[in-house]
Amino acid sequence: MNDLPQSSYANPPFEHKSPWNTRVTIVTLLASGLALGVSLWFAFHNSANAPYAPPKSTSHFVYPQGIPDSSEPSGESPPGANAFAGYTQTYVNDFLGTSLPPGWLVFTGEPGGDPGGQFGASHVVVSGGLLQLNTWKDSHYQNKWVTGGLCQCKLAKTYGAYFVHSRVTGSGPNEVELLWPASNVWPPEIDFNESGGSLSSTSSTVHFSTINLFDQRNIFIDMSQWHTWGVVWTPAKILYIVDGQVWSSIKSAYEVPSVPMTLDLEQRAMCQLGRQCPTSPVSMLVDWIAEYSSKAIPKS
Repeated sequence: MNDLPQSSYANPPFEHKSPWNTRVTIVTLLASGLALGVSLWFAFHNSANAPYAPPKSTSHFVYPQGIPDSSEPSGESPPGANAFAGYTQTYVNDFLGTSLPPGWLVFTGEPGGDPGGQFGASHVVVSGGLLQLNTWKDSHYQNKWVTGGLCQCKLAKTYGAYFVHSRVTGSGPNEVELLWPASNVWPPEIDFNESGGSLSSTSSTVHFSTINLFDQRNIFIDMSQWHTWGVVWTPAKILYIVDGQVWSSIKSAYEVPSVPMTLDLEQRAMCQLGRQCPTSPVSMLVDWIAEYSSKAIPKS
């Protein structure tokens, strides 16, 4: 999760001191440069944060998506074993029954970096073909906003692909789907769907280096609708996927984690910090999860 201000990768240029008789010329050049820089910044910013629309071309490679199925709560069942060329399906779960599958652990206690927050075991429920993370004011915790969180802590991998078919029912708490280091030594961290409490946008963030540099991307999209959120993590890059298409990527190898990580799903209500605080009960609903490992990269 992104709780710290964004780090700078480079120092700003030094200030050049000019003689008095050349200041007018230099000021003019600086003004022109500033105007160009602002124009380029706005162009980049608007491009990076443009509203999401599925690509119109059908020639693009399509990453695993659900299979239409009217019996599923979302209307889609998990992708098949051969849905990802060059990869082997290593895990799939449709959350049938009324209990968590083996290998998953529920969070309890105060979340790190969230004073006043609270995870509650009863706020994670498997029912009706869904994994539900539920935020509400809980009388068992002094009527605080209590949230749900869990991790696939018994299955750590280095590299792979994860796809989570989910939606949220409202704004307020931060809803996150992420990869977390199995050692609990942070950074690194890969957040591939972090709403920031919004119902109209989400972000992806990779945290790296011992001083927590991070690289964040944003997308405008209706979070109340079902989407398949994915991350493809290789030694050289990270691809962020939504509904079968890449919406952003990290291609600087020094930013890419290389340690075993686990899949985590969580909500956080940071009311004491004055942000991401709900006003009514909110749920993150997960219909299914599918995971893949590359045939070319040894499994860990």
